[in-house]
Amino acid sequence: MAVRGQFSSRLGFILAAAGSAVGLGNIWGFPTQVASNGGAAFVLVYLVLTFIVAYPILMAELVIGRHSQSNMVDALKKISAGNIAKKIGAGTGYWALIVVSLILSFYMIVAGWMIAYMFQAVTEVLGWSAASTWLTDFSISRNIIFSLIFALMTIVIVSRGVSSGIEKWSGRLMPMLLVLIVLLIIYVSMQAGASEGWKAYLVPDFSKVLNGDLILSAMGQAFFSLSLGVGSMLVYGSYVSKKENLVSLGASVALVDVGIAIMSGMLIIPAMYVALANGVTIFNEAGQLIGGDQLIFTVIPALFETMGGAGDYVSFVFFVLMTIAALTSSISMLEVPVAFTIESTKLERKGASWAIGIFVMLISLLLIFNFDVLFGLVISLTTQYSQPLLGLMLCIFTGWVWKRDSILQEIKQGADDVESSLFWKIWPGYVRFVCPSLILAMAYHTIFVG
Repeated sequence: MAVRGQFSSRLGFILAAAGSAVGLGNIWGFPTQVASNGGAAFVLVYLVLTFIVAYPILMAELVIGRHSQSNMVDALKKISAGNIAKKIGAGTGYWALIVVSLILSFYMIVAGWMIAYMFQAVTEVLGWSAASTWLTDFSISRNIIFSLIFALMTIVIVSRGVSSGIEKWSGRLMPMLLVLIVLLIIYVSMQAGASEGWKAYLVPDFSKVLNGDLILSAMGQAFFSLSLGVGSMLVYGSYVSKKENLVSLGASVALVDVGIAIMSGMLIIPAMYVALANGVTIFNEAGQLIGGDQLIFTVIPALFETMGGAGDYVSFVFFVLMTIAALTSSISMLEVPVAFTIESTKLERKGASWAIGIFVMLISLLLIFNFDVLFGLVISLTTQYSQPLLGLMLCIFTGWVWKRDSILQEIKQGADDVESSLFWKIWPGYVRFVCPSLILAMAYHTIFVG
């Protein structure tokens, strides 16, 4: 068996784990949710729910990962006592492997669009109108080429290992992402209409704080933005040194993720109102702000077109930012099946990375050739249904299957006084009763109401 990798520093882990959490959905999903759900009122609810729902589950993944020093399949087996629990644990692990591979398969396609739009900004500057049109038109050839480019970038980074690949590139990409967001916030804030966007983002409508749909939307955003359920954080946790304080480490990751989500709102919401001031439609027929792929590939590019010559340069920087956000997430997703393959076969990391990467690329091709039928279906099955249920299973294994004393001994490594802390007085019972109840409520709302 290959020697397990390890993050070389605390900062390296925080940047890699935060990079996993900060993805495309974080940058376009959070701002739209904010604008549609009471502005700062949603931000407040989101902040609260991040630390009362997402953080406890994040801690469960990190503790299981570091204790087991293995992939999700073996990790859940190791913390289980009886044969039945071990089989359920292995089944849950395999389920997570399938889900994360499917998420990565459609993620590669969307990330490919980001790269295409990035190059489109260059072709506009050069005056290559035919190339520019091809890059923005939806076609099988474009989708294949750019999803493969993104897939290759992801595979190369993961194949280089934990400290030399994942940690090294996360350490480069995350600071770059932060700088680009700040630069774009400054630029957009100086445009006409930005002040209305800031008002929509920062002025709270507290009448909506107790709205059931708002609370469930905020819970979903908090849950999904931290990459929970599919084993990314569990596997990253398995690469953390036993000397590290997991409680503060998990809190640092959650804080960085929340900070970047809020910064994304500071960019996207004012940008939408700048677009409105320039005659771009930003509300749909129901009077709600346009979100999702329409926001990124219709509203924002239309805004750049109104900016004259500067628009192409701003567009380039924006889609570089989106590509970086996609890449920091994709490397954590690919690492989940790669870690399993390394630890359960004789394959070395390089071979495992290419084998799994090519397999996921083939799924992407299947989605591209059957886009109308499969793309939306795969997104729904993985993110809306499977991820919350996998999060529920992690809560059950942490709260009900794994022995409490064993959990305490693991957390005490790197945090000697944790037993007398507020965290230990609340977290074990919380992850046992409260988190499963909240996840079930969210799943019920998603399946039967939403």
